[in-house]
Amino acid sequence: MSRKCEICGKSPQVGNSVSHSNIKKKTRWLPNLQKIKANFNGSIKKALVCTRCIRSGKVEKAL
Repeated sequence: MSRKCEICGKSPQVGNSVSHSNIKKKTRWLPNLQKIKANFNGSIKKALVCTRCIRSGKVEKAL
């Protein structure tokens, strides 16, 4: 399973971590994904969703 939000498609970002002496190292920033049970068109399904989608109400959690 890929590290990608199933609602908004947010995925890892890549870039450089730059030290004080300007040495650059490759780094990866991962999205904060949570595995939740969600309602999708009336059916309950497990999904990997980022916390921003959960917080903004784009996904409805199943009880």
